[in-house]
Amino acid sequence: MNLPESYIPILLQAGVAIGFVAISLLGAHFLGPKQKKGNSVKNQSWECGVPVEGNARTPFSIKYFLTAVLFVLFDIEIVFFYPYAVNFREFGMEGFLAVLTFVAIFFMAFFYVWKRGALDWDK
Repeated sequence: MNLPESYIPILLQAGVAIGFVAISLLGAHFLGPKQKKGNSVKNQSWECGVPVEGNARTPFSIKYFLTAVLFVLFDIEIVFFYPYAVNFREFGMEGFLAVLTFVAIFFMAFFYVWKRGALDWDK
């Protein structure tokens, strides 16, 4: 297999990233704290000296997760504007229409989410 020289840095970075993840996971497994079985006082939840109320596994409202996902979705949209902002003169009218299409799709998604009541916290 004869790879062009331009692929070598990419493969090197991918190898370093995979190696880092593997070493981190193995290190956490072997060097991390071991959980003991049983219901001892040491394994109970503790919050700044305040007595525990309820179970830590109480489910959250789906609104929290939905808001987080929507934030990430619309926040990542902003990242895609950077290449256009840097090169908007070279893109010309065709690039402008592509960005308008991109924004229109996200506005449709935003209005859909709004009409479905995902942003209404009173429900």
